[in-house]
Amino acid sequence: MKASTIAQLKKELQHRSSDELLALCLRLGRFKKENKELLTYLLFEADHETGYIESVKDEVDTMFAEINTNSFFYIKKSIRKILRTIKKYVRYSGNKETEVELLLYFCQKMKSFRPSYKQNIAMRNLYDRQILFIEKKILALHEDLQYDFGVLLDELR
Repeated sequence: MKASTIAQLKKELQHRSSDELLALCLRLGRFKKENKELLTYLLFEADHETGYIESVKDEVDTMFAEINTNSFFYIKKSIRKILRTIKKYVRYSGNKETEVELLLYFCQKMKSFRPSYKQNIAMRNLYDRQILFIEKKILALHEDLQYDFGVLLDELR
């Protein structure tokens, strides 16, 4: 089965009643965890972005605390998983400020993590790529936010 385009889906959804839309959303949420997480964000947390950011930061703290530090293999694997999780939550939000703030927080946690990321080339490259990515994202923000986030970014370099 080939998936329809967004435009086709939008046209079809405009012709449905609110009860049918409710049933479709609930059915969509039943099939994939990400769909359920996105619906949760849109319904409960989209209006409270700062609370959402804090809850994601708490989850990141928990994930960093659970990293197996026996070898750099496990550390790399865990850090990549944390970054994937952050990127997923950023996609839910769609807010550039949220993205920059969460990525800066990730880099701060990574910088303070022991053993140091600098001892492993792959982790050092991952950190450097995130710093460059944040630099590009900061340029798209308002001037005041550029300055505030720029100060935090300079501390991470």
